[in-house]
Amino acid sequence: MAEAKKSMGFDNVEDILTKIENKSLKIESLIKQYKFIEAIKTALEGYPPQDERCKSANWIGVHKALMAIKDVEGMLPSLDPQYYDILMKYAYRGLSSGNRTTCDQCLKIHEKLTEKAGFGCILRSLVDTVNTV
Repeated sequence: MAEAKKSMGFDNVEDILTKIENKSLKIESLIKQYKFIEAIKTALEGYPPQDERCKSANWIGVHKALMAIKDVEGMLPSLDPQYYDILMKYAYRGLSSGNRTTCDQCLKIHEKLTEKAGFGCILRSLVDTVNTV
């Protein structure tokens, strides 16, 4: 069965964790180079992993990218609209953390993203129960 999943394009959890770790390293490198927009784009690429360990590992990289953004309003025009819904999902994930600094940043993102993408972005991120972050 595992071989069938692998042949259909599914990776095992360890492979996914390795890819997430590599992505996190790339995000850190981009942040150090002050390429914050590229860091957030890299963080949001691909579908969210479904395994809980993978989601947690992925959140670490996304969180670093979100916290590095200083000009939220200036970031949004640089993002392709395809990223808006997933960004909103991660904003809600950050709000659920209870960490004051993270919540403050995620509230800024939520506000500016709602202004840019509208209320549909909120609704789509809340009703999509398949691609949870």
